[in-house]
Amino acid sequence: MLSIKHININSFNENIVYLHKDCDTYKLDEIKGLTKVEIHGGAVPVYAFLEIVEDDGILKTNEIGLNNEAFSKVNLPEGANITISMAGPPASASVLQRKISGNILSSNEYSMVMKDIVAGRYSNMDIASFLVASGSFMTSSEVLSLTESLVGDEIIRWDEENIVVDHHCLGGIPGNKTDIIITAIVAAYGLPIPKTAARSLTSCAGVADTFSVLANVDMSESKLKKMIKECRGAIVDYNSLPIASASKIVSAVEKSLGITQQQHIVSSILAIKLAAGVTHLVLDIPVGPTSRIKTTNEAMRIRKMVEYIGDMLSLEIDAVITDGSEPVGNGVGAILEARDVMKILRNKEDAPQDLLEKSLFLAGRILEFDPKLRGGQGYHVAKEILTSGRALESLNKIIYAQGKAPQAQLGHLTRDIVSSRSGIVESIDNYQINKIGVMAGASQYPGAGLDLLKKVGDLVEPGETIYRIHSLTSNDFAYANSLADVNSGYEIVSKR
Repeated sequence: MLSIKHININSFNENIVYLHKDCDTYKLDEIKGLTKVEIHGGAVPVYAFLEIVEDDGILKTNEIGLNNEAFSKVNLPEGANITISMAGPPASASVLQRKISGNILSSNEYSMVMKDIVAGRYSNMDIASFLVASGSFMTSSEVLSLTESLVGDEIIRWDEENIVVDHHCLGGIPGNKTDIIITAIVAAYGLPIPKTAARSLTSCAGVADTFSVLANVDMSESKLKKMIKECRGAIVDYNSLPIASASKIVSAVEKSLGITQQQHIVSSILAIKLAAGVTHLVLDIPVGPTSRIKTTNEAMRIRKMVEYIGDMLSLEIDAVITDGSEPVGNGVGAILEARDVMKILRNKEDAPQDLLEKSLFLAGRILEFDPKLRGGQGYHVAKEILTSGRALESLNKIIYAQGKAPQAQLGHLTRDIVSSRSGIVESIDNYQINKIGVMAGASQYPGAGLDLLKKVGDLVEPGETIYRIHSLTSNDFAYANSLADVNSGYEIVSKR
């Protein structure tokens, strides 16, 4: 028996145990090849990966160290006694090898892999191997099987609702926070919209980051159900819900590796919506030379794939291809994006018109899931809900029900990026704008980001500001400035 010592180390979702090199119970010679172990003594066995400690100041010979993840999973106090045993290879080890060799996997095999991932039998390296192998080649039936396996066993049931709607954008476009406006309009109309959102994976701010400037986005399943019953809408960080566990783990590894395989993204999105009990989904597929999806042909392939999966899993999907050639809205970063959203909901004259029109278009598509609306009526109904103030009233109700967030501060370190010539903004590089925003600190601090003062087609004069950088730390500010100096992300051509 070994005594638990909590080692306050985060290991990116991996359970790690530490043994002293002169451990009383397990001799070093016996465990040289023991890298994966099972921890016994808690309610259920916990799988973990072994590290050897040589510093007497960290562990005693009769102690076992557990990192934060393992300590949480074991759920026993420090000083409690536990044992470990060698863990055999996961049941799906041969399946992983088959995929690495280029084979097509069955639905049952994908399910085996995901169950082992959720059980902690895969290291992040194992998961990465699976992602790379599956991302290089997947059939449509495999994407369907992966989606089913990512849904998991926990599904939110909406027994009193015939239609449960949501919207998702495949991303890659700075700004573009249509989701919050759509939620306000759809909830005001009366369709239930439990908007499951993510925090930033590779962008300046995810929907959950932006809405967290306005309200709390973490809630239980019971709170979510109460929100939908009382407000008809909610915006929740899906990581706070007990759904799609495998998808969360896989997405975290993808984020750390910088992997953005379209098949994985589609499977993860659809799995989360299915696990949240959504029956009708509008999927926004933005296309542009510097967006995630670069060609219409690629977008059409994705649309066919999601429609096939939706048909097979009884999820009605309206996949729409939109213009992703430049950022949508003026703000890039949580506070600035929330500012744009509230300007639109308050019907301000200086609200960004591109974000307004796109939100109305997509909200209208969702409203048309209601059989009482004829095709084409959705946009006009959505516009009436917005201009009448009902959408603002709806969002305010959601904000106060979820818990109003304390006021966040916009970054105080600012610099205006100016045009060196007169001309017309011909293009804006989404990738570069996002990169500058991330370097400014937008993925870490809600007050960091970029305020875009010029968009494609606008006239500029020498010395005129095209956008403003906001940062909260001097290092972030310096990084963003150096990137902008090399490439501002704006292409300005002479007036014709």
